[in-house]
Amino acid sequence: MSAKLNVNAALLAGAVASLLASTVHAAPLTQAEASAAVAAHKEKCYGVALKGQNDCAAGPGTSCQGTSAMDFQGNSWKFVQGGTCTSIQVPGGGHGSLTPMKS
Repeated sequence: MSAKLNVNAALLAGAVASLLASTVHAAPLTQAEASAAVAAHKEKCYGVALKGQNDCAAGPGTSCQGTSAMDFQGNSWKFVQGGTCTSIQVPGGGHGSLTPMKS
């Protein structure tokens, strides 16, 4: 096999692995995962998740984990350490919120 063919095969394998990993990551939180987060003193913090990295549903455009359409989307949330949400600063001078907010 030529070196070029080996590189192409490696790139294709990497792309397939990445696709499978992102599909698994985008699954909704299970009840056990949500319960574990609460037990670990985590809280839902709105407006702090990066695009595609929210933890679960929060309104239109966020039907599931990993579906936020933009960075710091006001109706998408991320689990953060309890008591820290409102102290998290986001670009533009805003902060995280314990309730959904306008984007």
